[in-house]
Amino acid sequence: MNSIFFQVLRRMRAPLIFVIFSHAVAVLGLTLIPSVDTSGQPAPPLDFFHAFYFITYTATTIGYTEPASGFSDAQRLWVTACIYLLVVSWSFVIVSLLACLQDKGLQNALVTGRFVRRVRRMHEPFYLICGAGETGSLVSETLDTLGRKFVIVEKDALRVQELDLGDFETDVPALAADASQPDNLLLAGLRHPKCRGVLALTDDEQANLGIAIAARLMNPSQPVLARVRTPLFGANMASFGTDHIINPFERFAEYLALAVAAPQRYRLIEILTGLPGSETPQPHRPPRGRWIVCGYGRFGRAIAQQLAPTGIALTVIDPEPVDTGGLPAVLGLGTEAATLLEAGVATADGIVAGSDNDINNLSIAVTAKELNARLFVVTRQNQTASGVLFEAFRNDFCMVPSRIIAQECIAILTTPLLTRFLDGVRQRDESWCGALAARLEELGAGRVPSVWGVRLNIADAPAVHRRLMACERIALAEILRDNADRDSRLALLPLLLDRNGGPIMLPGADTQLHAGDMLLFAGQPGAQRQLELTLRNANVLEYVVTGRTRAGGWLWQRIGNPGNRA
Repeated sequence: MNSIFFQVLRRMRAPLIFVIFSHAVAVLGLTLIPSVDTSGQPAPPLDFFHAFYFITYTATTIGYTEPASGFSDAQRLWVTACIYLLVVSWSFVIVSLLACLQDKGLQNALVTGRFVRRVRRMHEPFYLICGAGETGSLVSETLDTLGRKFVIVEKDALRVQELDLGDFETDVPALAADASQPDNLLLAGLRHPKCRGVLALTDDEQANLGIAIAARLMNPSQPVLARVRTPLFGANMASFGTDHIINPFERFAEYLALAVAAPQRYRLIEILTGLPGSETPQPHRPPRGRWIVCGYGRFGRAIAQQLAPTGIALTVIDPEPVDTGGLPAVLGLGTEAATLLEAGVATADGIVAGSDNDINNLSIAVTAKELNARLFVVTRQNQTASGVLFEAFRNDFCMVPSRIIAQECIAILTTPLLTRFLDGVRQRDESWCGALAARLEELGAGRVPSVWGVRLNIADAPAVHRRLMACERIALAEILRDNADRDSRLALLPLLLDRNGGPIMLPGADTQLHAGDMLLFAGQPGAQRQLELTLRNANVLEYVVTGRTRAGGWLWQRIGNPGNRA
């Protein structure tokens, strides 16, 4: 603030000097020009105090009147000249001040200063999000829904203004600046003790690389999640230890291949990594056989690399001659019926419309579907705004890069235990995965269930931790009881228990809890809130474990359980 104050003073130096000079000249004149008394006879000039007083109320346009004794003609002539001089000087000050306030540099300094103060005063853990495009906005909205704090740095000032108008639960600090500049990352709280991670989600891979390097050098303890589109940048980030590198093309290709080879396992992963509260996605069962890939860029190559090991025969359509590694190729966009027929669409089992143009992808999909009604259609949606068109087409499988990145970011940031659970899922057979997916679908009631982790320590579960440290036994089933009716079970499912002895998949109800255990749950938000109350409140815990209520126990339960409020 001091620097801004001195900046204003520096820019207002000339008008202020002019005002001071004009006032000094006006006061000096009245102290030198002879006055008159009440009888009109010559009298000494005004003293300094009365001259200053008169000029002050005259210059401020208050204008009481002349002194009781009146002015001499020489004084009136001087005052007349001073009035014009003072009006000009103050007009100069006002115009200069307005021009100063309109200066973009000063406005940016004021906004930056306010942003820095808000970040400095943050007392809760937060994430630093670099980039507020489609991906960054989706991540921000989801974190806000989950009650997590975050700070945004976005190069486009218009996007920052849109964030200010966004329907966020809390006031979000946002700065219009280039996140690839290290100074801006420091202003955004990279070294803040409450910063819990950095997300490089800009549309510029070079900028994401710069953010990842800066975060690694200036705060190596913070995890970094970076978005990439090309393997080259991904390999560069991996070389200096970037924690999580997300390539939406490769990730979707992996999902598609998994959906072909193990549909139940993919279904389970899809539910667990979905955005909490969104509609449960429809099941996907891509057929084997022969597929056509339209567009052999980064996305098309990733699709081909992942589908080839599944036994699917591929034909490539691309407008330019490309090295397909021996795969059959047809020149063209794929939007023309003739090109699709040449590629064998009439007998194909699936098609991937994977260009970087949404209109072309929709044209490919519509034309292919008309030529082969049983075709399994996979489309690439590049812009969120095109979502209504893709929904109207009702494609079988739609790849939205921003959604894929957002889902993975949310899963990594909010539920780090989920990664361990998914590692275990990949070792299970289809029947096990299908049964669990069905339970989660039923649990979510048409919505993607919330997935969250809890550590049984003094910070996350003080009530449970104290009892465990007192050598009291608590079974998993006991904390899963409804804190208003212990005979009922909360609408949640324990997925993983992780302790020093190793992870336990789907722990049983009779599993005994230990201090320091980490638990992964899936369920509805209301159940999550009730579980948190049980873990934290000793009165509530006493009730669910023993059935006894302490003084004030029911009051705490009624306050903590919204379902019990009138």
